[in-house]
Amino acid sequence: METPNCLIIAGEKSGEEHAISFFDDISKDCDKLEFWGVGGELLKEKGVSLLYHLKDFSSWGFSEVIFKIPFYKKALEKMESEVERRGTKVAILIDFQDFNLRLAKRLSKKGVRILYYVAPQAWAWKPWRAKALEKAVHTLFTIIPFEKKWFNDRGVKRVYGVNHPVYLTYKEELSRELPERSFESMEDEINLLILPGSRNFEVKNLLPEYIKSLINLRKKRKVRALLVKSPNVDEKLYEPYAKYFDEIYPDTSLTTALKKAHLCLAASGTVTLTCSLFEVPTIVCYKTSLLNEFIFYTFVNYKGFISLANIVHEEEVYPELIQERVDQTNLNKQLEKWCNSREAYSALKSKLKLTKEMLKGDGSNPGLYMAEVINEAYSKKRASSC
Repeated sequence: METPNCLIIAGEKSGEEHAISFFDDISKDCDKLEFWGVGGELLKEKGVSLLYHLKDFSSWGFSEVIFKIPFYKKALEKMESEVERRGTKVAILIDFQDFNLRLAKRLSKKGVRILYYVAPQAWAWKPWRAKALEKAVHTLFTIIPFEKKWFNDRGVKRVYGVNHPVYLTYKEELSRELPERSFESMEDEINLLILPGSRNFEVKNLLPEYIKSLINLRKKRKVRALLVKSPNVDEKLYEPYAKYFDEIYPDTSLTTALKKAHLCLAASGTVTLTCSLFEVPTIVCYKTSLLNEFIFYTFVNYKGFISLANIVHEEEVYPELIQERVDQTNLNKQLEKWCNSREAYSALKSKLKLTKEMLKGDGSNPGLYMAEVINEAYSKKRASSC
């Protein structure tokens, strides 16, 4: 008799964090289920048998992905072979869209039920992927408010909106009133938070420009500069700029810094959503290599927002500076606007207060639903809706 088992693919650290948020709910209802697949130390501690570690899987930028194509092809074949050997009937695929969509197509043809968590951003990159999802995916879980309707309208029927993991991470802190950081308090001193990213190339490209902007702002105003460092970044990239900061925090103290900040300069990424939740006016910046820029504009037909905060709000709540536009002139122009205009500062803060409600899902419990699908696949009981 087949041992009930489930494939889980978390090819990035963020994907593993998603998995942890619902893993225990699955385990409660599927106590004898064996998990295997791709993940990191967190999933390994939960008893997942790792075929690959997420460190082997993750890549950043188009050029790096290109060099790893042979690895990904081999991994697809190995996963497919292992599914057949184990008799796997359900696969939970988390984000990591280019790899996971290909795997979903292969496995669905073998009758495997695909539970896809964090819908691919087809609306941004490749709208035609909605059709592929309709054919290959049993259930799609979305974390951005408008996605559920977008996929429903394009034929994907089983779509559930779940709480955004960033909201879940800070839910308890956000239940308490945030410190008041009024426009008037900036007249005495501005707390400027700098979040230059969690990757070496981000810090290397952005931090020098942020420091130029800080120096310029200090010529006109009293500024207290705060920096949050990432453990993933080479310490040597921070060292030349440490003297410009009044307070330096590890990434584990991000919310402490956010609660103090009047304004923020941040690298594009999940952290912009955190800034929005903590109601900090932020300039979002993205600066990559010329090769990645060329590949993006040549092969990707996307003209929308890059910041998650703007994508969630469906409007530009945060100014975005990309590539050569990331310079002290543009940075200081926006910072001065917020410092000089109570109306502009207060209007943005009012919009940011709405973020928390936007990131709450539709009440679905993804873990319990997944457990029902798994149990049905192994003929224990019939799956129902969330």
